[in-house]
Amino acid sequence: MQEKPNHNKKNGNYHKKQNNHKNPKKLHHKSSKSPDTKIFALGGLNEIGKNMYCVEHENELFIIDAGVKFAEDGLPGIDYVIPDYTYLKRNEKKIKGLLITHGHEDHIGGIPFLLQVVSIPFIYATPLACAMIRRKLEEKRLTQATHLIQIDGDYQIKSRYFNIGFFKTNHSIPESVGIILNTPNGRIVSTGDFKFDLSPVGDPADYQKISFLGETGVTLLLSDSTNAEVPTFSKSEKKVANAVQEQFRKTEGRLIVATFASNVHRVQQIVEAAVKFNRKILVYGRSMENNIQVSRQLGYIKAPDRFFIKNDQAKKLPDNEILILCTGSQGEALAALSRIANGTHKYVKIKPGDTVLFSSSPIPGNDYSINVVVNRLFRAGARVLVNTAFNNLHTSGHASQEEQKLMMLLTKPKYFFPVHGEYRMLKIHAQLSQEVGVPPENSFVLSNGDTILLNHGEARLGPRIHVDDIYVDGNDISGLSTAVLRDRQILSEDGMVSILISMDSHSGKLLTRPVIISRGFVYMKDSFAMIREAENLVGHALNKLLAGKTTFGEIKNTTREVLSSYFYRKTKRNPMIIPVIMNKK
Repeated sequence: MQEKPNHNKKNGNYHKKQNNHKNPKKLHHKSSKSPDTKIFALGGLNEIGKNMYCVEHENELFIIDAGVKFAEDGLPGIDYVIPDYTYLKRNEKKIKGLLITHGHEDHIGGIPFLLQVVSIPFIYATPLACAMIRRKLEEKRLTQATHLIQIDGDYQIKSRYFNIGFFKTNHSIPESVGIILNTPNGRIVSTGDFKFDLSPVGDPADYQKISFLGETGVTLLLSDSTNAEVPTFSKSEKKVANAVQEQFRKTEGRLIVATFASNVHRVQQIVEAAVKFNRKILVYGRSMENNIQVSRQLGYIKAPDRFFIKNDQAKKLPDNEILILCTGSQGEALAALSRIANGTHKYVKIKPGDTVLFSSSPIPGNDYSINVVVNRLFRAGARVLVNTAFNNLHTSGHASQEEQKLMMLLTKPKYFFPVHGEYRMLKIHAQLSQEVGVPPENSFVLSNGDTILLNHGEARLGPRIHVDDIYVDGNDISGLSTAVLRDRQILSEDGMVSILISMDSHSGKLLTRPVIISRGFVYMKDSFAMIREAENLVGHALNKLLAGKTTFGEIKNTTREVLSSYFYRKTKRNPMIIPVIMNKK
């Protein structure tokens, strides 16, 4: 039976008043042979997304976030990439809970997949993140798989070895928090995704608590590295709100706004502008509809019901009273904006006079897809506005360099562990830590699976644990091996050749000449001579092989070797070769 953390109940809810900063040394007596506290990432290092960090001491393990990474162009047929949960499955009895920093997909999107593999007794998250997680669990029929516990900045979790607290931060979604883990070997602080916004749309960050952490001692800081390449401070969300309202004021026709569905603060600003300028709102995109519904229920998006309309109501309104709020700001092929641009959307067709506003910035690697959508929108007659240095239509939810340095100055960590970023981002963030006084030898630029061991306030590298990427194809969470993806890559680039071999294994003879069928490799009618020569080469090689003792495996291998070398010599391509043996009985 899982040992439950110590919760105090208040008004029927799990709750404990703020008392998060006890000296971690008091939790456990020092011993010359005291066990290490182990910190490692299963995802989130050398990549954007798939965030999952673990802190383990003796027979207790807490997980921080469980995200997904969205598949890139080089992964045909793949929807998500998730971490390999093998280590967690093997240490399932140690797991005391999953701590969630905020409700973005790269931090909560992997929870349904995780719960189908590993037993997690408790998930701790703020109300908005809880609502988003609950919706995911309902879709996968996993509501009974765990207990969701709502937290806030004053919540505290106590177990045998851990005393865990939280602090408010600012991000592009409400209720983002950082996490404090007081352990027998020192205090670990994880910032989650954050920025320092001095005029935020929502609540301000808890600067007092962050500073208090620095005054009382932080042994190891895990900090968001996403914008480590961006100098100065990030823009405030208030500036974006003003810029968005200015576009509402100037636009005379229909206004179509595309942004991240998970950027609740931005969606809130757009909805407020619609109410102010009396535009009724059509929402397209499943994730946008879900997030708006949840955020309205919790009071983060406020607008009278009459402002949210259906397609038949929109037909009766003039263009200057319509706002279309949709997904697709990254040029995703199946998102609402892409279908609108392609002319394949069921309800919306672009017409001259429409203005399309991208309230987002391209995620690295998405520039081409976005440009395709923008060009199609222009071709259809729309006016298109994207974020630039002059119009302030977007600001990041992640800390830039000066904010990252400020976080380190406030928390004063002895050791620094940059997380959530590609390698160059982690490296730059580590260099920034040296600018504010962290010794170079005290920064850890690591990969997923590398471990940090804390003991009596001192950190060192530990042995690696096995990690891997699991590729999720549709709803199949069993994961696809890299061999499957390699086959898909070959099929997409070089096609397939199947060769039918009719033989009699008793007499050791071919019954007919081998027959080749090609799909996606060459056009059969135009390559008749090459195909016939290949069939003859295989037939000759197999006749020699069948003259002695052989196996079906050797027949297939010989066929592949003959064809692959011949086709590469002729075409400089390597199609997938599938021998099919039909043996006479």
